[in-house]
Formats: sequence, C-alpha cells, structure tokens
Amino acid sequence: MLPPALLLRRSAPARLLLDPGCARWLSLSCPRQVMPAWVINCYGQNNVLQLASNMMLPFIRLPNEVIIRVHAASLNPIDVNMRSGYGATALNIRRDPLKIKTTGDEFPLTLGRDVSGVVMECGLSVSYFKPGDEVWAAIPPWKQGTLSEFVVASGNEVSFKPKSLCHTEAAALPYVGLTAWSAMNQIGGLNQNNCAGKRILILGASGGVGTFAIQLMKAWGAHVTAVCSRDAKSVVTKLGADDVIDYKSGDTEEQLKPLPLFDFILDNVGGSTEKWALNFLKRWSGATYVTLVTPFLLNMDRLGVADGMLQTGITMGTKAVKHLCKGVHYRWAFFTPSGVFLDEIAQLVDSGKIRPVIDEVFSFSEVPKAFLKVEQGHVHGKIVISLFNKI
Repeated sequence: MLPPALLLRRSAPARLLLDPGCARWLSLSCPRQVMPAWVINCYGQNNVLQLASNMMLPFIRLPNEVIIRVHAASLNPIDVNMRSGYGATALNIRRDPLKIKTTGDEFPLTLGRDVSGVVMECGLSVSYFKPGDEVWAAIPPWKQGTLSEFVVASGNEVSFKPKSLCHTEAAALPYVGLTAWSAMNQIGGLNQNNCAGKRILILGASGGVGTFAIQLMKAWGAHVTAVCSRDAKSVVTKLGADDVIDYKSGDTEEQLKPLPLFDFILDNVGGSTEKWALNFLKRWSGATYVTLVTPFLLNMDRLGVADGMLQTGITMGTKAVKHLCKGVHYRWAFFTPSGVFLDEIAQLVDSGKIRPVIDEVFSFSEVPKAFLKVEQGHVHGKIVISLFNKI
C-alpha cells in the first residue's frame, strides 16, 4: 500500500498571476515566449510532421496543473495513428465538448504521450509537487503532447520519477505501464495478492505494453506465456516469461493447444486472434480475456458520435454476453492517466521488479525518423526521444 501522503497528488504553488481579462494563468518566471515543438497542422503521413521553433510556451489554465520541462519523451503506436487522424472525432469532443471552436481548431497539434522531466511551475492548488521536482507522466491523448520543450499536465496525472532511472529510461514506461495496469489490474482484477500460480497469456508480448505486462505479472507471482516473433524471444525470456510461442514458426493456435488453459489473456494484437484466443481460457472459473484493440474510436470516426457510440455499445454487449454464456469474461481496456498508479509502478521499478525496455533512442531532431520506425512495427520495447541526447 502507498503511504497516505502519496495519495494527495498536490504541490507547492509557484509565482503565478491570474489575468482576469483573458482568464488564464500567466507565468512570471520565464522571459521567453516561444519554444520548439514537433507539430502537425493537418492529418496525414509522416510528411505532416513539422519542427516549429516558435510555438507559444504553455501556460497554466487551471489551479491543479503543472508545467514540466521535458527531458525525454517516447512514442507509442497511438501517436502514429493520431498523426493519420485516427480518433479525431472522439478526441475533439473531449477537447471541446460544447463545440464552441471551429473544425480543425486542434491544430497545430503536438503528439507524444510520455514525459520525464522537471517541474517548472505549479498551479495554486497544487501542494504535492514543487518546482525542481523530477517527475514522469503520461499525458492523455486529447491534450497537447510531449514532443516539445515544455508540457502542461494535471497534478493528478504526475508522479515522482523512479530514483533508479534517468529521464531517458523513465520516459519509456508511463503510457505503456498505465495501459497494462488498466487492463490487468483495473479491468482484469489482477493484483499482487491473487496472481500467485495463475496462468497468464500475453499476445503481442514484445511491444511496449507486452514487455511491461510480462514484468508486472512475474512481480506478482504469475506464470507467463508470451507470444512474439523469434527475434524477440531472448528479450521476453530475460524479462521472465516462462513459455515463449513464436507466431512465425507455425500456427499460434496449434502451438498453444498442448499447454494448460489460462486464467487471463491480454491481447495486444486484435484482429483474428479474438476468434480463437478465448478458447484457451479456463471455463467457469472467472477467467478473463482483455483486449486493447477495440473499435470505439474507429466507430466514432466512421459513423459519427451518436451512431458510433451506439454501435460500440451493441458490439461490446453482444460479445460480453456471448462469451459469458460460454463461461469466460470478455472485456475491453483503455489507457487511463493516473499519478497514483504511476506511484505504484515507480515502487516496482525502484525495487528492481520492472525495468524499461528500450529499442532505440533518437534525438529531438530525429522525431520523423522515430515515427517511421514505430510505423514499420516489430519494435522491441519502446522508442525514446531524448531532448538532451544522452541516456
């Protein structure tokens, strides 16, 4: 359990002034007005990424926000998808629920979800952090991202960076860690007290979420079977996977048949895997399948808000009831920003139970190259962007 103080999620105020005329918080401590950031001004392929050197410095709009100077960030598949416009309908509703702004007002849009850096300023109601604190966070996708010199985050999204990691290492974990935590703990009901002896199957085990999930389950005492390609076998084995299935060496379904059934399946792949994966769960035992590949955002992009939500609800309900009748649970999971969960992850990191898995580190000037590598797939762990070009 976390100490009570870790649940406060607040910090000491910095020098801030409320400007009633424009209803925003103005920083008094930084003489500069602009910063560099990688932005997009329209959706498309990699050529829409632009390095803007004159982006306005972010400011604190709400008293519970903090400004973080970014030392390192990292890329996730969602960044590539958002660059192409995936999820724009739902995310724009979240950005502007009253539809006050005009179409395309989200631009220029800064991508990037992970950040490890230093607190520069704090809103007046923040008492848990102070300027100079080293922190990490995962910024929700409806907010301006972390591929910039500074970023604004809500105080309850931020956590103290693990002391055992440098910023470049720490930036590899928040988004994938919180996504896996949401799927396995919040949706799947797994925790350190009930995992001992349970059999866990992870599909797509060599990516960012998969490599984190392996370590989390091993830290909690579970038996882990990982499905990945042959070239990732050594990576997932070093992370603690008990059995490794190479999906390129033969039919994955056939390779799983000789193994005992599972208590929990985490699916990072989606597609055809959903047609057969649930057959490998123990029936009528509370066994659960959780997928991170859902049609929620796609339905809203394709059908609009109302029809998209309706179609999503029907799909989810139909699948849940269908599989419940067969004795297994079917669930969807999504990334959930949470500083409190990052506190718990930081404890696991500092105790040596979880470590970042980094495929490659790129400099800030190489962001388009980093996007291409993520887009090509088969990344083992995470792609990290270092604003200080060191690890």
